[in-house]
Amino acid sequence: MKLPPFILASASPRRAELLRQLEIDFPILPSDATEVYDGQLSPHELCQLNAHRKTRAIAKKHPDSLVLGADTLVFLEREIFGKPRDLADAHRMLLRLQGRTHQVITGVCLMHLRQHHERIFAISTDVTFRSLTETQIGDYLSKIKPLDKAGAYAIQDHGELIVEKISGSYSNVVGLPLERLKAELDAWETR
Repeated sequence: MKLPPFILASASPRRAELLRQLEIDFPILPSDATEVYDGQLSPHELCQLNAHRKTRAIAKKHPDSLVLGADTLVFLEREIFGKPRDLADAHRMLLRLQGRTHQVITGVCLMHLRQHHERIFAISTDVTFRSLTETQIGDYLSKIKPLDKAGAYAIQDHGELIVEKISGSYSNVVGLPLERLKAELDAWETR
């Protein structure tokens, strides 16, 4: 892929690992932009807004680079499940999600300030959890580090213990919708 110098504006090791699958070289420069939680915005709008804020903060410092920022949230109806405050909050989240289908939405922003070009999109994946007991939830939480994960879970880390099925992009649930991102980067390359 022939792209301008590329920067990942995210501290997520999962996003970096996914992005490497596209064989792109990039430094990681985490954004310090404050995430917004506005109940007036739809889940897709909220994820896109936060992805844009993160991307722009880094792009302003590196205007000649193509910067990628993303924001992933878990939603059940209109309730947001961000990163849990502590293990008790993680347990509460999984108890609320168990036996139900929720959405994982990732907003993605690609921005090149010098070229005055940006692309923003959001992808949603339906995730259905198994019915879980308190003990099963505790066992699952003991196997992962839930405090840096939206919804307090990681589908790639023992996800089979809690997830019954998904409908949509698996990589989106991990934190970056690779299928759509590859299409966007291919289109960027041919501009």
